[in-house]
Amino acid sequence: MTVTTKARTLGELLQTAEYAGRAPFDGRIRLVQDEVRENLTRKLRSGEELFPGVVGYDDTVIPQLVNALLARQNFILLGLRGQAKSRILRAITGLLDPEVPVIAGVDMPDDVLNPVGAEGRHLLEAHGLDLPIRWLPRADRYVEKLATPDVTVADLVGDVDPIKAARLGTSLGDVRSMHFGLLPRANRGIFAVNELADLSPKVQVALFNILQEGDVQIKGYPVRLELDVMLVFSANPEDYTARGKIVTPLKDRIGSEIRTHYPTDVRLGMDITAQEAARAEGVIVPPFIAELIEEIAFQAREDGRVDKLSGVSQRLPISLMEVAAANAERRSLVAGDAPVVRVSDVYAGLPAITGKMELEYEGELKGADQVAKDVIRKAAGATYARNYGSANTRDLEKWFEAGNVFRFPQGGDSAAALKAAGEVPGLSDLAAEVAASSDDDVRVSAAEFILEGLYGRKKLSRAEELYAAPEAETRQQRGGRWN
Repeated sequence: MTVTTKARTLGELLQTAEYAGRAPFDGRIRLVQDEVRENLTRKLRSGEELFPGVVGYDDTVIPQLVNALLARQNFILLGLRGQAKSRILRAITGLLDPEVPVIAGVDMPDDVLNPVGAEGRHLLEAHGLDLPIRWLPRADRYVEKLATPDVTVADLVGDVDPIKAARLGTSLGDVRSMHFGLLPRANRGIFAVNELADLSPKVQVALFNILQEGDVQIKGYPVRLELDVMLVFSANPEDYTARGKIVTPLKDRIGSEIRTHYPTDVRLGMDITAQEAARAEGVIVPPFIAELIEEIAFQAREDGRVDKLSGVSQRLPISLMEVAAANAERRSLVAGDAPVVRVSDVYAGLPAITGKMELEYEGELKGADQVAKDVIRKAAGATYARNYGSANTRDLEKWFEAGNVFRFPQGGDSAAALKAAGEVPGLSDLAAEVAASSDDDVRVSAAEFILEGLYGRKKLSRAEELYAAPEAETRQQRGGRWN
């Protein structure tokens, strides 16, 4: 129906093709799970994209998620932070109808022909075909709650409202005297609970009762709520165990447990970061710098000083990309060179790294800044080795081993910086190859990346912007069996 011809009453709705032949209280209910399944089936047949913006899960998470939705199951996503769990849950709203009719004038969205709420049933009986309806868009049919230990049954389900009971002349045990919580207000939609295991056992039992029987006890009064709602959850896998903080009967009632994960490949991670990171128009991020930024997250996840149970969020490279780009923009505004991201800009983004890592005891002793700098060094070495490890840098290394040092220019004219880089044998030629561009600013970035990559591979040493020959111990290791 077009916007101008939308039905405003039940009688008008029953004249449409979709509702022709229907009658109040006919018992035919199209559940949310059925609605999601029908739209999912249509999208699968037509080859449409199911979950826009979700990258890297095509062969792992998405097939399992599709199976759960086709099976009409409630499900939980288990994964560490920054693994797109909330994004996936929100993306399911794309499988709902654009809008659905519900009874107007009630707190709980209710089916216009077969309402489950006492207030909706009363209105349908009182008004009949003149029942006023409103159209609920899919965006308003998703309700999300971040679980914390202080969340109560009243928050999620509702509570007895004595004033409402007195006004209506009902007993406190009458469902009409309830003030509804988030879950009933999500009727005819999707209700998501993030970090499920953080809910208190009492609230988890209430959710279990809703899943199992459609009822719950509120202050000793049994209240029946046969809600039409899809329940979806997320949690940390360490908490979601019988020995953790999850109530086993609730765990048993959730249909599918789907494990999320971090990007398995640097290129996938780069796609996610490029999609999510916000940076000013005109800031240039060379491919080798983008790969370095992504590799930092991969190296941090493998570092023994970083807590594996907490994980390293995909938000780390996203935040780092934004800060590095901002630093390049600041340098451009102050010094006048083009806003091209360099390794020095990545180091300027240390606050974006340290805030995304939970350190083990050894890391705490060393300090977050030092751990972050070590991770950048390892990432530079790995990125350089993966792409340019076969490049001949022997003349460059000999120049440093002869006692020469080089301070990389941090601002000003890029042509002057390239001229300075020309003092190091072979650096300018290799920078031109790495940059794959005639742009001087990109070549300057490539030159600094090469020096940082050699530092990461322990072929050079570094103190701030000053590059020099490796320490004597490192040279000895490279010459021996540790090479």
